[in-house]
Amino acid sequence: MATKQNVSTISELLHLSGSSYRLYDMGRKVTKLVRQDFEKVEKAMQSYPFPIQGHACFAIVFWQKNPATPYIWFVKFPLDERGLLNQGARNHYLAIILEALGSDLSQDASEKQDELLKANPYNFKPTQYKLAALNAVVKRDLKQKASEHYEHCQLYFSGKLGWDSWQGIGVQGLCDFAARLDSVENQHGLIDALPHIPSQVFNPLCSALENQPLAISIVSAFIKLANVELSKSSIDAERLASILRAVSANAQNPVVKALIIEIINNEQITDLNLILTISGKAWLAIDELDSLTLFLEKLVNLVAQDVFMAVFQDLIALPAIRPTLLQCIRSPQRSEQLSAAIGQIFAQVKGQ
Repeated sequence: MATKQNVSTISELLHLSGSSYRLYDMGRKVTKLVRQDFEKVEKAMQSYPFPIQGHACFAIVFWQKNPATPYIWFVKFPLDERGLLNQGARNHYLAIILEALGSDLSQDASEKQDELLKANPYNFKPTQYKLAALNAVVKRDLKQKASEHYEHCQLYFSGKLGWDSWQGIGVQGLCDFAARLDSVENQHGLIDALPHIPSQVFNPLCSALENQPLAISIVSAFIKLANVELSKSSIDAERLASILRAVSANAQNPVVKALIIEIINNEQITDLNLILTISGKAWLAIDELDSLTLFLEKLVNLVAQDVFMAVFQDLIALPAIRPTLLQCIRSPQRSEQLSAAIGQIFAQVKGQ
């Protein structure tokens, strides 16, 4: 059993303090991390699953007696080129925590301790949207009541307020509603509302939904909206990007994969934000050789080399995509333009 003197991981520290805890990725989306996987990540036995810009960004939610008032730490650690956690950074972080608080993580920090904690270089502040999403997910996971904004949002999606009465709808309410779509009432309300709600609600709603695997009935409703958009002579790329965000937690569903292939193949679609939503939010939809190659061919025809390189580096950092991307690099089926772009990346890396 670990003691304060030999504690070597965050997981050990949390166990030593007698805390119950949950972990959430805060980088790409707000996604619950499997505790056993995180322990392997901490020991550099497994790559961090959701790297962003070379870092692991996550929230540690912990409590001892009362889960109604958990403590939350936001932590950002660098990763190496294999996506493994930088052990030196993690050890430094632990040293700061142990110096400030010892193993009693729930104690009220003194002024000096508070200064030590605030000076911790591995702290980070998520965006307001991410904080709202985490708040909603944590309250749901700990079986607590949603925020005061939830009921008004629920009422709006019932249609009783009128679709133009959206001014009182805020991000926290949308995140609470999105986190509670296990309710059949909420599912039906959302499906009925989708064709009617204005963009002022639709777009932030879709951002909130990216954190939640959705029921197939809801996914189908979004696919229907996407097909309506794709049939138009002038496609609203922003609306399509929002739809992709909404269904991105279901990216491995065949209907979502089919939609994304259709978007990639559509020559009318050249909006970069829409294309980057695929790789940034729904990357699991392009985890096969054919679909990933198709995506790269589309990308290389739309962007300059520096942007292509940035997206390539982002994709190759994802453990779920890396093996397929390495296959793409070696594929004889790729176009000359794609071959040249990949060649430039390796030439630049080699020259550094």
